[in-house]
Amino acid sequence: SRTGLSHPKTSASPRRNRNHTVAAARSSHPTPRGTLHRLRVLLPPPPLLSPSTPSRTSSSTQPPRAKAQSRAAMADAGGGSAPSPAHVLEFLSICGKLKKTVRTGWKRCGVQPCESVADHSWRMGVLSMLLPPDVDRHHCIKMAIVHDLAEAIVGDISPHCGVSDEEKYKREHEAMAAIRAAAGDSAVGREIEGLWKEYEQGQSAEARAVKDLDKFEMIVQAEEYEKETGIDLEQFFQSTKGKIRHPVMQGWEAELRDQRAKRQG
Repeated sequence: SRTGLSHPKTSASPRRNRNHTVAAARSSHPTPRGTLHRLRVLLPPPPLLSPSTPSRTSSSTQPPRAKAQSRAAMADAGGGSAPSPAHVLEFLSICGKLKKTVRTGWKRCGVQPCESVADHSWRMGVLSMLLPPDVDRHHCIKMAIVHDLAEAIVGDISPHCGVSDEEKYKREHEAMAAIRAAAGDSAVGREIEGLWKEYEQGQSAEARAVKDLDKFEMIVQAEEYEKETGIDLEQFFQSTKGKIRHPVMQGWEAELRDQRAKRQG
């Protein structure tokens, strides 16, 4: 050769050594024939994206007009124009007063201790979950939670307080405007005020259902207080007699009155 170097026949090149090592490894750990083929058959092919299938980046490529419409829809649903943290705390401070505002009807009858307005509103919200599907239960839950929210500012004005219905509405209307402002005049603040107005007007099916719940929850509480304290609370059963209109809640009321009659003997 040109280099004058000779290679013994027994020597092997590095490439041949590597090939020999790989072959030996394969022979020591043989792979069953057809395994890869069977895996290819069993594994489903990757999904093909059709022109109508949105990709993960579709939101980033959404047209400006579509984005604006999406933001408007969020705002209409209460998802936009969120209150600031300071407004959230101010709003919660007002709501918290309901936990300390007692229901004047029970207090006047000598029930001690008696429930707060927040207690009453909470159980009305739970009752709303049991309503039949002929009304919007989610809407009723929200309405039940806020229907007495104005009382956090004006207190629980009962028929025995000597305040006319017109004056009561005026005070509560102004209170709800203040509560809306406390929530930063945000979309959710306007929604809460709108729910209160809807309840007061009593025209929608949901408002009528929640008004029935208001009466029914009260006589449920009256029954509980009679059993706990022995105080006669017949006046609450008389004031609601024949006032509940929804047929499902009429069934609830009938069962409650029947159980009370049996208890009284």
